[in-house]
Order: sequence, then C-alpha cells, then structure tokens
Amino acid sequence: MRKKIIIAIIVIVVIIGFGYSQYASALQINAKIVESKLLEKTERGSLYNLELEFNNPSLLVLNAGKTEFTIEANEKLLGGGDLDPFLLPALGKATTSGTFLREQQADDNSKVKISGVTKYQLLFASIDIPFTYYPTYEQTRGFIQDS
Repeated sequence: MRKKIIIAIIVIVVIIGFGYSQYASALQINAKIVESKLLEKTERGSLYNLELEFNNPSLLVLNAGKTEFTIEANEKLLGGGDLDPFLLPALGKATTSGTFLREQQADDNSKVKISGVTKYQLLFASIDIPFTYYPTYEQTRGFIQDS
C-alpha cells in the first residue's frame, strides 16, 4: 500500500512539473509582423490590416481566442486592434490577421511596442498569456506614418 502511495505522489509531482514547464514555455510565445496594409483613412484615424506570426515553443497545442492589442511608439499610445482567433500548434507557428486603428502618428524613428493578452483554451481550462513585441523599423514604418 505504501509503495502505491509513493508512486501516486511521484506521478502527481511529474504531472505538475510538466504542466509548469509548459506554462513557462507558453510565456515565451513571440509574435512578429508579417504584413501590414492600409485599408482606409477616416476622421478617427487610419485602419490597417495586420498579419502576425506567432511562434509556440511549448509542447501544448493552443487554441487562441480573439486577442486585443495596443501599439505604442516612444511610450505614446498610437491605437489598438483585434486579432482573429487561431490555433497554435505545439512547437510550431501560426499566422493570423486582424485590424488596427492608428489614431495618432509617430515620429519616423520611434521605438514601437506591440503588446496584448491572448486567452488560450486548454481542454477544460484557459490561460491568459501576455505578449510584448518590439518590431523592426522596416516592419513598422508603413503604419506609423502612413508611408
């Protein structure tokens, strides 16, 4: 009987350890801008279609719901947007698109930051994974100045 209890405790510890390691890996998910395209200019600002690629370093297949994000330049909010839901394979990449409304322009040499929180569904639980991405100048110059 004592041997069964020890085995059960070891199994539980291994499962918890694996779960935590995968959660820590999921926190390392990163994103990059694949494409940005100006859709229209309105009195509220410029509406863009953005395509982002997410890279999953974990062993978990993650079902991402709608993701809200903001874009800042030199710590000044430029605007925000939404990404469509997507499925992120284990140790893989997925591309999703969304819209972004830029309400303000930024200087051409601004340091741009994209941040948000994605809610991922796992079997019977969900986890919120924050992301922050600092795109290159080449990736952002088209939508920070309408160039």
